[in-house]
Amino acid sequence: MRSKQQLSAAPENTKKMSRKAVANEYSAGSKATSRVASPNGSSRPSSRNPSRIPSENEDTDLDSLLDFADDEVNNEYWEQEFSDVVTNIVDRKRSSVQGREEAYAAFDRLSKFHYVHDELYGRVGELTAAFCKSLKQESSVRETTLALRALELLALSANDNTVYENVEPVLTRTIRDSSSNLVKSSAIRCLGSCAVFAGAGEDGMLDQMNFFLDIVASYGESISASHDTDCIEAALTEWGHLATHIWDLSAESEEAIEIFAEQLGGNDTGVQIAAGENIALLYEKSFSPRANFGEDEEEDDEDDEAEEDKKNNQDEDEEALLNYEGPRLVQRYEPYHDTPEILNQLKSLATAHSKRISKKDKKSLHTNFISIYTSVEDARRGPMYNTAINYNTNRHFGSKTRVKIGRDGVVAVDRWWKWIRLNKLRRLLLGGFYVHFNQGNQTVLDSLPLAVLRLDSETGTGQWKTDKGRKPQDTRRFAIHHDEDDGE
Repeated sequence: MRSKQQLSAAPENTKKMSRKAVANEYSAGSKATSRVASPNGSSRPSSRNPSRIPSENEDTDLDSLLDFADDEVNNEYWEQEFSDVVTNIVDRKRSSVQGREEAYAAFDRLSKFHYVHDELYGRVGELTAAFCKSLKQESSVRETTLALRALELLALSANDNTVYENVEPVLTRTIRDSSSNLVKSSAIRCLGSCAVFAGAGEDGMLDQMNFFLDIVASYGESISASHDTDCIEAALTEWGHLATHIWDLSAESEEAIEIFAEQLGGNDTGVQIAAGENIALLYEKSFSPRANFGEDEEEDDEDDEAEEDKKNNQDEDEEALLNYEGPRLVQRYEPYHDTPEILNQLKSLATAHSKRISKKDKKSLHTNFISIYTSVEDARRGPMYNTAINYNTNRHFGSKTRVKIGRDGVVAVDRWWKWIRLNKLRRLLLGGFYVHFNQGNQTVLDSLPLAVLRLDSETGTGQWKTDKGRKPQDTRRFAIHHDEDDGE
């Protein structure tokens, strides 16, 4: 990949080897370890739900996960509470581990459910230093992981591009040297967040993508977390989120897909889904609007241009079926040399029936990989694309994934880059997403610049509008569901 630094921590005798070679070296041990760890083929606790995409009959209200959501949203004195919490965090002279844990937990809670940009003014440097001190001391796993989450939320709300350069060395050291794999995986997610939200720039993001890809290729060995699925999944998801912010990944696509395809053969559902989503994203990125082609450079080879036009014309019948609004998408490059093999792997996971896989994981694999397979087969199709024909329009029903924001807003998530960014914000903010979205958190709006469909409460119809700066009406509604009415 294009990077200014070599961030890999691979052993000396593998430095000249490709990531694929390193991956093969560790893959056998990884699969064996996974099987020993779990008799049903999953190395995660059975209570963990790896699902990324809800089922077609599922309506997931994220705020229902939080018992204190109502109390926090209606907290009239949150500004004063937040000010007191910040003061306690910055003043560490008489603080205890338990006291810092409580202060960080309060900071995380208030930062999720309130847009604290103004309250952070002039305090970002002090808070960053306090959080980093906790990372360096690592007095307890809970304090360290809460400090990492606080750093993520600080990066999301402060809109301060100096944060990344101050925390990157500390986070990288934590990922490599921490004795806790839970801390390592949390630090990976924090580093990804700070890179995107706090000023890494494209070169910095590419460096971190390189770092995360090394973690995946070595099955965690490069950070002394051998076969730890939490670390591998974190590296995969953060790589994907970073990738959505890089315009051209043509040079990186081949190697990355090869490494992600290796992860499809593992036994952890969360890792498999994260790898599959990244593959779908890279295939999606190989397409771009036809209107943008040739604006900055002249086509010198007329034969190549004619051949491309012929290939595109062969897709006209399929294009007419696509339920996609916007300029026609045209493939600019082949993301991987052996797409049929990738499709075979994806199809196998979409129809997995092994008795070693739990019923819950099997359902998750089927739902997610049917969606991923459909997109890789034709990258113009987004998440949960429905290929059934709507006979009223003679077109596919298309992507039916919707995000319900408040009582009157619905957002269509019809591209993988949108879905991956949405998942990132969901993980960070949960039910607080609507507050940040509605109160104009610029980082959130820049990350997910989507239009909101204002629905008429009587007719159910509406118009697409940009939603900025409006005060929240109902912060307890941020649900994801799939339309089924059109398919009846």
